[in-house]
Amino acid sequence: MILHELIDYPTLRVIWWLLLGVILIGFAAMDGFDLGTGILLPFVGRTDIERRVVINTVGPVWEGNQVWLILGGGAIFAAWPQLYAVSFSGFYLAMFAVLFALILRPVGFKYRGKRDSAAWRAAWDWALFIGGFLPALIFGVAIGNTLQGVPFRINEDLRIFYDGTFFGLLNPFALLCGLLSVAMLTMHGAAWLALKTDGVVRARSVSYGRLAALATIALFALGGVGIWLFVDGYVITSAIDKAGPSNPLWKEVARAPHAWFANYAAQPWTMAAPALGFLGPLIVLALIGSKREIVTLVGGMVTVFGVIATVGVSMFPIILPSSEQPNASLSVWDTSSSHLTLFIMLVVSLFFLPIIMAYTSWVYSILRGKVTRDRVEGGGHAY
Repeated sequence: MILHELIDYPTLRVIWWLLLGVILIGFAAMDGFDLGTGILLPFVGRTDIERRVVINTVGPVWEGNQVWLILGGGAIFAAWPQLYAVSFSGFYLAMFAVLFALILRPVGFKYRGKRDSAAWRAAWDWALFIGGFLPALIFGVAIGNTLQGVPFRINEDLRIFYDGTFFGLLNPFALLCGLLSVAMLTMHGAAWLALKTDGVVRARSVSYGRLAALATIALFALGGVGIWLFVDGYVITSAIDKAGPSNPLWKEVARAPHAWFANYAAQPWTMAAPALGFLGPLIVLALIGSKREIVTLVGGMVTVFGVIATVGVSMFPIILPSSEQPNASLSVWDTSSSHLTLFIMLVVSLFFLPIIMAYTSWVYSILRGKVTRDRVEGGGHAY
């Protein structure tokens, strides 16, 4: 037996679909509170020293957290090459805007304190706000467009053509999803600041966190209603060869109302995903002002898990539907790399992911404790 045949091809495809979800959730959970902290920076910090406190809560960890984004891009490229081709070409301008915003973060951290000027520092504070707000918004907008279908087509030679525009992405439902993403990560950032700060900064973070939690609940519910009323889902109507070649054109797909709810009817246990999407912000809402700060932060992570898992469960086995050519929609069964490639990547991932997670846990253990005004003023922090 060839080694990679120890795990059959369909199972490997599902494993990598799950791993893609894990990576996306890991990015949103870990780098998400960094983005949320940036969004909150101009509002929870009213003075220079207060803003330095906020910045120093994420300054030592944001680079490590962003590893999840790099890992996600690499995983999509290697495991789901057609998904990578459509996403990174069709969403090119949106990705460029995200990249620009993410570049503002390290530049803002490094340059903010280089001049003793209130105007200079305020400008970089708003740059850090943009560095948090814009990626959060665009990632949500991307998910909203994914649920509606993306305007791409594939010809007989499997060449991919994207026929949409950047402004076409900014439709009402996608913007609703973008606002949900912003609210969710703002709440997550507030939970992080409640854990890492004290005094007035913490008090303001608690207030904004409660508002963001309420907004997350309302927008998540509104998004579900919007999908039910206005967004057609996609369903594979032909026979599926789960071990077949990666050719998206070898199937038939139809658009249908309420199709994104079919998996919940077929497998009721999947209702746990949206339930966690509501439970998480309720935990934050109830506990963010208390001393149970770690549980509050976990509530933010539960929200991230629930919201992203809801999208994945709703769409399975579709990964990226095509609004222009439904039969070209990318699915778990016809978009992946080869059997051997997926197996080798799985072995490598099972070796390196535990190392990454162990190292990350060690770093957070070393950096535990609050960032206080006295320590920042005394030179105990970098920014």
